[in-house]
Amino acid sequence: MAIQTSKANGILTIEFDRLDRKNAITSAMYQTMADTINAAETDAEVRAILFTGKPEIFTAGNDLVDFAMTTTANDGVAFSDRPVIQFMKALFNSTKPVVAAVNGAAIGIGTTMLMHCDLVYAADNAKFSVPFAALGLCPEFGSSMLLPANGGHARAAEKLMLGEPFSAQEAYDMGLISKLLPADQVLAHAQAQAAKLVALPAESIRQTKRLMKAGREALKAHIDLESAQFGSMLTGAEAKEAFTAFFEKRKPDFSKFA
Repeated sequence: MAIQTSKANGILTIEFDRLDRKNAITSAMYQTMADTINAAETDAEVRAILFTGKPEIFTAGNDLVDFAMTTTANDGVAFSDRPVIQFMKALFNSTKPVVAAVNGAAIGIGTTMLMHCDLVYAADNAKFSVPFAALGLCPEFGSSMLLPANGGHARAAEKLMLGEPFSAQEAYDMGLISKLLPADQVLAHAQAQAAKLVALPAESIRQTKRLMKAGREALKAHIDLESAQFGSMLTGAEAKEAFTAFFEKRKPDFSKFA
């Protein structure tokens, strides 16, 4: 399975396990994660959720082959009901504390999902990027609101418009990371922090998280706006050129589009 889940000592671990494809996420993987997070809501044994990847990479984001096939499939399923959106909603609405351990690259949703985790621990050599514009698309998962709010418009524009990769140190400076650690210490530290959450009063942690995220209706509405725009742009000419160029292993040419 490309998503491994395990439950021990109050911690539900969700692991990206598709190293041969750089942990790129398929529709089936999104559905598994969405179902797992939703099930955890009513599972008293789960007191914290931990996301992790591999020592080499957290996740390369969407599997573009799978993404192109499933999001444009003529199966009557609206983009707003696709597994990727179900995953976003599940993570956004989770009342359990969520911890992430990040090694290697975190690309696309690999970066934006971290904005919805409570504690994020990353290797000091990790890399992040949100290259949506380069694919003829727009930001997702609230990143066009959260990145400017955390790091300022100018720094966020470099990431969201130019799609430029940024370092773990810059991610930390922009408030996306709780702590930077040597690569070989990241997972153990994240697990230890999750264990601390498990030992604390569950209701206190839930209510603290709820209060910290009070007023999220504006963010929720913004995520819905992004998703609608994203879904619309998926069928646009620029996205078609970007995806075609990717599959043909050439540089895209956007000069013919106004």
